[in-house]
Amino acid sequence: MRSILRRHWFLAGLLAVVVVGFAFSEPLRQLPDLQILRNGIVVTVLFLMAFPLAFGDLHSAIRRPWAAILATLINAGVLPLIAWAGSLLSTGDFAIGINLMAAIPCTLASAAVWTRRAGGNDSIALIVTIVTNSLCFLITPFWLLWTTGSHITITIWASPDGKGLSLADMMTKLFVLVVLPMALGQLARLIPKAGNWATRNKFQLGIVAQIGVLCMVLLGCISCGLKLRSLPTDQMPTLLSFGLMIGLVLAVHMSALLLGVGVARQLHFPRSEEIAIAFAGSQKTLMIGLAIASEFYTANPLAILPMVAFHVGQLFLDTAVADRYMRAEFENAHPEEPLIEGD
Repeated sequence: MRSILRRHWFLAGLLAVVVVGFAFSEPLRQLPDLQILRNGIVVTVLFLMAFPLAFGDLHSAIRRPWAAILATLINAGVLPLIAWAGSLLSTGDFAIGINLMAAIPCTLASAAVWTRRAGGNDSIALIVTIVTNSLCFLITPFWLLWTTGSHITITIWASPDGKGLSLADMMTKLFVLVVLPMALGQLARLIPKAGNWATRNKFQLGIVAQIGVLCMVLLGCISCGLKLRSLPTDQMPTLLSFGLMIGLVLAVHMSALLLGVGVARQLHFPRSEEIAIAFAGSQKTLMIGLAIASEFYTANPLAILPMVAFHVGQLFLDTAVADRYMRAEFENAHPEEPLIEGD
């Protein structure tokens, strides 16, 4: 049990904060309203995730950019279209949450980690992470305008009455909360001692960043819990709607992953690049989605649930996919030896 918790502590923590957030939403109701707390967590986590990234190791991937370009197009272009089509089968906050989940950029750590685990080229995954997160302040607002504009009022500029969602406001805040902390994390690496320290402590910094993600999930679940407590009985989501939502987000993720694998094979990309395209093209970050939901979709607190379901689902599904790639590689290299669990 201790070994399982050590390997899957984040999933255990995710389950814990979801339970606490919903069960104790009333006593903790003031936490989601603390904007300085929410923004402070987002800025800190993104800085810590960018700080250890050694962009100097990406030269080979940059010289051969086609795999990274394909994965970026799938992640930022095709996956949102798949999600939009799936969201038509859902309603209300769940439909908004599915589209919000699809509009955000690639994961800041998981895509590279799972690519490396499966024996792929993690430099390609890092490039996709850098590009999609750096451009999210431009791409994400306009996907949301198209996919959620029928659910909420969206304007280009802030309206005088302060109602609705302003694209200009979202772009500005995403630049400040996402792009700027990542840029500062990379600038900090220009100090030799700081860069070397970050590289040596990459694992520890990742742990702290993941704890920050759990804190954001807690704030989102508190908002969800308060919303659910305030809903009349006849407006509560049904078990069927929950099950449909979970099935849709998992289908969106696997569709994008399998699309990446299929196109990579059709175009004869090397196996290592195929793996990177599969994971980087299909994974989405939870951190930025939670920040957008808590800032701009306060009237739709249940929209966080598709994002949490997608994040948990991609961790479980991609672990199985990575292990399958790893097993196939071992069997090709050692056809006469059985793969021992844990190798």
